[in-house]
Order: sequence, then structure tokens, then C-alpha cells
Amino acid sequence: MELKIGTNIILESISSDVKDRLRAKIVEQKNNILYIDYPTNIQTNKTSFLLEGGQYRVSFVDEAKNAYAFKTEVLGRIKSNIPMIMLALPANDQFIRIQRREYVRVATPVDIAVEYNQQNYQYVSEDISAGGLAINIPKIVPFKENDELQLIIVLPFSNSNEGVKYVHTSARVIRIIEKDQRMLATLQFTNTDDVDRQYIVRFCFERQLQNRKKETSF
Repeated sequence: MELKIGTNIILESISSDVKDRLRAKIVEQKNNILYIDYPTNIQTNKTSFLLEGGQYRVSFVDEAKNAYAFKTEVLGRIKSNIPMIMLALPANDQFIRIQRREYVRVATPVDIAVEYNQQNYQYVSEDISAGGLAINIPKIVPFKENDELQLIIVLPFSNSNEGVKYVHTSARVIRIIEKDQRMLATLQFTNTDDVDRQYIVRFCFERQLQNRKKETSF
């Protein structure tokens, strides 16, 4: 399978107890070897160094918005103008297509931390789905339509086993609109890995169920 240069990928270790998620970018592909830049830990934003022989699950979204995953092994490092890590690229039949269900959108407030131009801002959502969200904004904001933002979404699950999940993703500003005398920015997620997407899906279904219980209790 030919992967486009510049595609963002998410790596999760399957050979270690450490389950940190790492983000990297595809730099080159030659035959059955994938070359990536040094990955960054999504939570700490620090560079991670992969050990040769380490096994990882890689997930990515192609240009057609199809999500895929495959297992890989670190083959080594290479020094050039851009330091790179070599990953084993499996045969086409080893790629797994990730099914993406229709997204359920629910109206619920959650805290959203936005990073734009190396500045941080705090907002509250109007609604959220696994494909994007709308946030309440003041009349003047630093970003505009089509700008790319980095987000941290705080998902407070009611289930004590879930606790609070922090989703790290990027998003594109689709529209800035006025609704019911309030300003909203609608955002579309552009780089959400499959694990975080499932957190959002579960959170939306949980909130949808809670909203239905409130409606039937009256």
C-alpha cells in the first residue's frame, strides 16, 4: 500500500506496558520500509526515541478519510538531513480498515483547551460528535475560518471506571456564526486517532442516554 508523504500517523506500543500514544509524520517510503520523523508524545509533547525491535500499532487516515491500522516493528534509525526512524511496512492484506460509524452529535458543555499560534485559550463546547464540535466564543477570536487548531478535550465520564479522559487532536475551523445572540465556531477534527475517537463516541452515547432519561422523567 502506498502511503502519502506527509501523512500523520499514531503509534501505540504493543510490546511494552507503557501505552503512550505517539504522533509522527511519514517522510519517505521505499519498498517495504516506512521512514518517519522522530515521534512526539501526544500528552507531553516531548520527542520519543523508539528502540530497535519495538513493536507498535500504527493508525492513520488517508486522503479519502478512510481510517486504517497495521502492526509494525522498528527496524532502526537513519541519519540524514532529517533524522528518521525505519518501520517495517506489512503487505497490503495486513492493513485493517477501521469502520467509522455515523457520528452522533449531542448538545453538552465540555471544557476545550485551544492552542493557536503558540497561545492557549479556554472555551466550552456547545455540542460535540466524533467528527467535530462547536464551541462558544467571544465576538473577537484570534483564529478564522480554515485555520488549524490544536485541541485538548476534557471528557468527564459518569462511569467511575472511565473517569476523565483527555483527548488530544487537531481541528479545522469550518465556520464562525452567530446563533441565538451567541457566537459559535464549528470545528472539524483532522487528526483524531482511533482510540480517542472511540472515547468521544462512548462519551456522546453516554450523554445522549442521560439526556433521554431527563426527558422521560418529566
